Amino acid sequence: MARRVFFSFHYDNDINRSMTVRNSWVTQRKEAAGFVDKAEFEKIKRTGETAVHNWIDNQLNGTSVTVVLIGSETLNRPFVQYEICESLKRGNGVIGVYIHNIRDMITQKGSMKGNPHTVIGYYNDGSPAYFDNVCDGIYDYTYDNGYANLGTWIENAARSHNK
Repeated sequence: MARRVFFSFHYDNDINRSMTVRNSWVTQRKEAAGFVDKAEFEKIKRTGETAVHNWIDNQLNGTSVTVVLIGSETLNRPFVQYEICESLKRGNGVIGVYIHNIRDMITQKGSMKGNPHTVIGYYNDGSPAYFDNVCDGIYDYTYDNGYANLGTWIENAARSHNK
């Protein structure tokens, strides 16, 4: 089944690594949401946080899984946290994919590995929600052969949420 997937990532730090994953996904004739030109995103950001949240909400429409591309600071980013929480509210599957070992196209360097045990929000009772406790799996794009396996990871997450 064809899946519409939302990709969440830290734009400034990880756009090149994220594009590697995105490009491998779309070359397999899959649909990716959550990617926008930097100039366009900056334009949206200038209109305020509500406008960014509305853009994210619109991009999440019709998706069944959110793939969080985990770089060194990804899970600490407020918009990424919003994307994860909104995905969970919609009943989407959520997976994490480490991208720190993918070489940046410009610097040809990897980055630090992000901490999956990061608070991404709070439950109604005030207790913290940790990413590694709310996601449907965490994989490494490089070491777990993400090019060949990303579709399986996404399909498994979608099925676990009856999507």
